[in-house]
Amino acid sequence: MKIMLVCSAGMSTSMLVNKMREAAKQQGIETTIDATAEAGLANQLDSTDVILIGPQVRYLQAQITKKAEPHGVQVDVIDSMAYGTMNGEKVLEQAKKLLG
Repeated sequence: MKIMLVCSAGMSTSMLVNKMREAAKQQGIETTIDATAEAGLANQLDSTDVILIGPQVRYLQAQITKKAEPHGVQVDVIDSMAYGTMNGEKVLEQAKKLLG
C-alpha cells in the first residue's frame, strides 16, 4: 500500500508522515507513506494507492480526484481533528478504509 499526503508545499504533512509510519510499523503493516506538494503529484499517480489531502487545501479535492480516478487511486481529505493532533494512527486507519 502506498499512501501519499498532499498539502500546498508538502511540508506541513511531513510530521504526520512520520507518525503514520510509526503506527504502520506498530501494526505490522507494510506500506510506503510520503508527502508531496500538489504540483508534484502527477508524477506519483501510477505508484500510489491512496491520496490524503491536508484539510487546509481541501479545495483541491475535486481537481486531484479527477487526475487520480483514471489511475484507480482513492482520494479523501484528512480528518481535521486527526490532522490537528498529528494522530498518525487515525489517519492510517482512514487510508485503510479507503482501500477497503
